[in-house]
Amino acid sequence: IHLAITAAETGHLVFGTLHTPDAVQTIDRVIDVFPMHQQAEVRMQLAVNLIGVISQSLLKRADGKGRVAAFEALVAIPAIRNLIREAKTFQIGSMIQTGGKQGMMTLDQYLASLVKKGIVTRAEAQMKCSNQREFDALLEQTEPARR
Repeated sequence: IHLAITAAETGHLVFGTLHTPDAVQTIDRVIDVFPMHQQAEVRMQLAVNLIGVISQSLLKRADGKGRVAAFEALVAIPAIRNLIREAKTFQIGSMIQTGGKQGMMTLDQYLASLVKKGIVTRAEAQMKCSNQREFDALLEQTEPARR
């Protein structure tokens, strides 16, 4: 992780993978692998160099023909960078939730869209959702009227 951050600081595009369930825990994991005395510096480096985080989960398709990926997307807009820098990553989830115009989406939002489209069953999506109440509320929302 240290090498990846150093490469990013020198202008290289770096892709990495971590086994974490969502974007916030990915950021926390990157920071937490360093000793406490280095974490403030790593937060600063990450806040400056991070472009985004994509988290994915695979679900069984409703038709039984394979699997489909569900995604969570975080875009490192200035407000997200500031939360990383200030060690307030616990607030990032709500920013993802409301960041649709910037290209962000929570896993629960994506799962709800897959259920509404009939691609996965509600039961399958519920096993992967991160917040049951939010997920249920998203399923109860109706699509905005198309013009």
